[in-house]
Amino acid sequence: MDHTSIHNPPLWAHKQAAPAAANPAGQAVRSRIAVIDVLRGLVMLIMLFDHVRETLYLHMQVTDPMTVAATEPALFFTRMAAHFCAPMFVFLTGLSAWLYAHPAAGPRNATGFLVKRGLLLVGLELVVVNFAWAGQFPPPVLYLQVIWVIGLAMIILALLHRLSLKLLMAVGLLIVFGHNALTWISFEPGSIAYDAWTILLHRGFLVADGAIKLKVTYPLLPWVGVILLGYAAGPLYAKAMDPQRRRQLLLMLGAVSLLLLAVLRGFNIYGEELPWVHGATAVQTVMSFFNFTKYPPSLDFLLMTIGTGMLALAVMEPLENWFTRACATFGGAPMFYYLLHLYLLLAMQHVLVTLFGANHGARFGVDQLWPVWVVALILMPVLYVPCRAFANFKRTSNQAWVRYF
Repeated sequence: MDHTSIHNPPLWAHKQAAPAAANPAGQAVRSRIAVIDVLRGLVMLIMLFDHVRETLYLHMQVTDPMTVAATEPALFFTRMAAHFCAPMFVFLTGLSAWLYAHPAAGPRNATGFLVKRGLLLVGLELVVVNFAWAGQFPPPVLYLQVIWVIGLAMIILALLHRLSLKLLMAVGLLIVFGHNALTWISFEPGSIAYDAWTILLHRGFLVADGAIKLKVTYPLLPWVGVILLGYAAGPLYAKAMDPQRRRQLLLMLGAVSLLLLAVLRGFNIYGEELPWVHGATAVQTVMSFFNFTKYPPSLDFLLMTIGTGMLALAVMEPLENWFTRACATFGGAPMFYYLLHLYLLLAMQHVLVTLFGANHGARFGVDQLWPVWVVALILMPVLYVPCRAFANFKRTSNQAWVRYF
């Protein structure tokens, strides 16, 4: 979701000719918008570690939730860090949708933009993203993953966003807090009810046989709740909102989320189907406590990720340094980055197989996790240059298609 075309560009998008003190109000506006790109860029960089893992370490599969006794701590926490990516993508998409619907010139109807971009994302998932993961077209299995679910959630938000914010917040909270109570419901495979429930809440195959199979990896319902809550949080970034008040509210909401998580998870009350247990070691006990279900995201999963994300928004807003500027650059071109990094990883896998041969089935893989981290760190500056060029192009271009990337 492009929000920089609605308000002033991010604080670090370009250097102002006048001193910053000459326009403190304008600087504050740019800062409040820039932090959205900073956080989005940060989780995109975290995502890179996980996707490099899926490129070079795929032979070491992880379950959902992870099997603590069979998962090395380094792999567990690398995967756990990636848990923050999808929730923040979806939450910030909702927040940015509010910004799009409420530009400085006054409210506007965002329905058309949200529907068109949502349909574009669904199309990209089915064609461009699936090919990047499979390396062949058509792929043997079409996976409906995060880009698909963001697209559908945007289309649903397009239909609902003109309702009152209080109602949207109530529906979002009801979905996020209530969907765990529905996990016991199941339907017979092959029925319309089974297909609908698979799309909404139960990860599984819509088409299990044939030349091309179709699998829902990201069930939709919980993510609709997240995007609605992101939209309802939009007024925190309204032009009239006092920055100190915004940060206080974000800190409070984040702290309440994590405190509620500590209570619900600590006593195994509600919010995660797999209870935590004392492990053989202290590390395994910690792993068990934070071992949450992602597909679909449990309440505890969302309390941890979105609660931490709100704290990060509060803490990072006043910061400006080389790292936040780099994150803002990545976050300013999210779809471009997403597609670019997938195809870069696909090309890297083919090059490695050509140079060194396939050592894990048809793929090349490493036998330890640390090379995954090293490769991810090396790829960050490689991705930065084209992302910065595209972000600058998007910021200055008047072409309509650019807004959708």
